[in-house]
Amino acid sequence: MRLRAVISALCLAAVSGAALSETVVVDDKVVVRESNVPRPMRGMLMSAVEQKFGAPVTRHNAVGQPPITRWDYASFSVFFEKDRVIHAVATAEAPPQN
Repeated sequence: MRLRAVISALCLAAVSGAALSETVVVDDKVVVRESNVPRPMRGMLMSAVEQKFGAPVTRHNAVGQPPITRWDYASFSVFFEKDRVIHAVATAEAPPQN
């Protein structure tokens, strides 16, 4: 149930219009801060995400109805409803590119 609440809060934050931001949970409150971590756009297919960003570090099994799946990458996590991105959350700043 907590996962559903977090996903709902993240989706609401995504709709709020912050283009280059990330949502983080601090003391059980969702906070939006600026981020430059590249991540998938809403509506992308799983296959397109994997093609563009490579294989995820971890794939979590789908839960709930409709099925929500999470893929974790080094600097972000992607939430899918069925096979489409509903939200991507930066979890760490991207490492500097040389």
